[in-house]
Amino acid sequence: MNRTTLVAMLAATALAGPIPAIADHSEEGKEAAFADRHAPIGVMGDHLHARGEWMVSYRYMHMGMGGNLLGDQPISDDDIVTTIPNRFFGMPGQPPTLRIVPDTMDMDMHMVGMMYAPSDRVTLMAMLNWVEKDMDLTTYQGGMGTNVLGRFSTHTSGLADSSVSALIGLVDTPDNKVHAILGVSIPTGDLDETGQILTPMNMTPTVRLPYPMQLSSGTWDPVTGLSWSGWSGNGFGWGAQWRSTWRVEDNDEGYRLGDEHRLTGWGSYALSPAASVSLRLEYLDRGNVSGTDPLIMGPVQTADPDRLGGERLDLGLGLNLAGQGSLAGWRLAFEYLVPVEQDLDGPQMETDDTLTIGLQKSWD
Repeated sequence: MNRTTLVAMLAATALAGPIPAIADHSEEGKEAAFADRHAPIGVMGDHLHARGEWMVSYRYMHMGMGGNLLGDQPISDDDIVTTIPNRFFGMPGQPPTLRIVPDTMDMDMHMVGMMYAPSDRVTLMAMLNWVEKDMDLTTYQGGMGTNVLGRFSTHTSGLADSSVSALIGLVDTPDNKVHAILGVSIPTGDLDETGQILTPMNMTPTVRLPYPMQLSSGTWDPVTGLSWSGWSGNGFGWGAQWRSTWRVEDNDEGYRLGDEHRLTGWGSYALSPAASVSLRLEYLDRGNVSGTDPLIMGPVQTADPDRLGGERLDLGLGLNLAGQGSLAGWRLAFEYLVPVEQDLDGPQMETDDTLTIGLQKSWD
């Protein structure tokens, strides 16, 4: 399904049929019944629950990547293998330039979460993640030149890192809510995923795969943030969230991933109590890897710790559907994001798009 078709489907779903009255949030204690009381589904930890309330959730996220950028400019495979130095040159079997180029990557993530509010001011949250990653690469013949030797694919899948956090209310009025996010990412994924590759010397060894194909940071990483949501009372809503993951120590393999900072803002419009649409901007800043895994080595950009960071600005269109009547407590949501700007420590694969679909159920 291409981008245009997906965006058209979301818009058609939101706008189909007569639009009932705009949501009125004046009835105390019933906010959860309104679709626009939730941020877009791609925003994590956006709301608190009332004391004694539970929520379970499932999110599916697909990210597609293809082509390479050097900074904010496209760079071809041929240019990569003739101009970009190999940091491992001088070691046995390592050519002077990169000779293996990743062309596409797909990542599918299944996220299962649970929230519980021991008080009106504090909501506890836990999340488990299952990840599948597929990467297609092109290998050039050893030495120099642009003769293609062949192509191959690598795949990893399994439990990724989990997280637990507390959402702590700071401001709670009918029209504005602010809360802090304090949590930790738990290294429940693997750091030693392997796969068979095609080398420039036409060999097919099984090796430890580069950093983007691993499933974990390998460290306990603090997560901090601040989230704000507001509503105008005439159908319009807005919000913003800062969320950072801090890498404070090296893992058992001798490296640490880069810190990750996300800043996002959104606006929403309530078509009815049961449906709202949203538009969101998200800025991502991800640092490079510090240190190296001695078993990750090769003439490919993904093995270079200095070619994994960068900045990206995404624009997203979302749809929230909130159950009414006998379906109260249910929420179905969609969000589709595309980058509007990327500046990568390349060469590095650029992100094409991200789709998130979520289903949630709350009760007390």
